[in-house]
Amino acid sequence: MLGFISFSQQAPEGPTNRRTLTDTHIVKMAAAFAGLLKPWTPRVCLVRWSRYNPYYLEPEVRKDAYSRPEEELTAEEKEQRELKALRPIKAATNSVTSSVFNDPVLSKFINMIMKDGNKIRARDIVTQTLESIKRKQVEKYHKAPEGKKEEIECCPYAIFHQALENCKPVVGLASIQKGGKFYQVPIPLTESRRRFLAMKWMITECRDNKHRRTHMYEKLSQELLAASIKEGNVIKKKHELHKMAESNRAYAHYRWW
Repeated sequence: MLGFISFSQQAPEGPTNRRTLTDTHIVKMAAAFAGLLKPWTPRVCLVRWSRYNPYYLEPEVRKDAYSRPEEELTAEEKEQRELKALRPIKAATNSVTSSVFNDPVLSKFINMIMKDGNKIRARDIVTQTLESIKRKQVEKYHKAPEGKKEEIECCPYAIFHQALENCKPVVGLASIQKGGKFYQVPIPLTESRRRFLAMKWMITECRDNKHRRTHMYEKLSQELLAASIKEGNVIKKKHELHKMAESNRAYAHYRWW
């Protein structure tokens, strides 16, 4: 590796000249190695934690993206479609699916219900809950008069999302120490925290505060139907949290201290 490194001039012997010769030798060695590693260096740095280099494109799992006619595409989308015909595409992760029935919020709810890793049981509970909601709403739809049938929502997925949206709190409380004393300070919540609290309250309410002889899916269906119309114990818990935050608003400035 060092055979191609040569010096055009011979420096006279001496401690100072020997040190200069050594420093020049090191600099030229570094430059030579940098030149050898130049073709690989950008890929090593940019994709350090990935098996794909930057030449690979991100996968597109939505089916409607491939069924759209070319006339409806923008210039950027046309360019991306042309690139996908020429360049390799990364493999999609196992958590991504193109199924129309995939719902990440519902999957999160199933994971929170799961106990001891028994996801099959948790998925069965949620499936039975949605089926129970569907049966109750269809029965209510057929019993309703003709003028009020359009107001009844029969889709269990829409009821589930509406119930969670009604249960999400806007503000929360954080324990902050100030002068040797802890204060409950109201703080705004992120979207993920709001969703987590709504799911947690819903599951806790069904597990702890319902009759033991009632099945879990029956409890969940009752609470979701009540929360979809802004009723039930979960909605009361959200209002209680908002009242506590309102009563502690005098400590709101401690949030930045």
